[in-house]
Amino acid sequence: MEFVIRNCIKSDIDNLVKLCEEHAEYEKIPYALEEKNIRLCQALFSDSKRVYCLVVESEGTLVGYATYTFDYSTWDAGEFVNLDCLYLQQEYRNLGIGQILFDKIRYAGKEKGCVSMQWHTPNFNEGAIKFYQRNGALGRLKMRFSLLY
Repeated sequence: MEFVIRNCIKSDIDNLVKLCEEHAEYEKIPYALEEKNIRLCQALFSDSKRVYCLVVESEGTLVGYATYTFDYSTWDAGEFVNLDCLYLQQEYRNLGIGQILFDKIRYAGKEKGCVSMQWHTPNFNEGAIKFYQRNGALGRLKMRFSLLY
């Protein structure tokens, strides 16, 4: 299966939003499409860029993506790279693509001088948990809360 990993471009936004919707469904989280394309476009492509996005393209179709941000950890007294999302459609999993995405984001953090890389995954996502553990990650037992506005 041939694929290309590249930076997201503006013309990808509508397809990226569809992948985000699939990802939310996979993680059993409600997802509203309202203005997501506009807000993602602003976050990814404005002068005050807030998020970075890699997409996976196969035969002209987006089949996966990974997004990341940079944030600050008080406990570590340093900046960290936050892997916000990593999602591949089912037929593109277990082909090494997720590892490439993961490594690219890890490298971006190292290049920026980050002290760590952090992320969340649902506790029922056993495949992701095993993948992260194979990469040397340690799980922290915390519950993530969200307050929607």
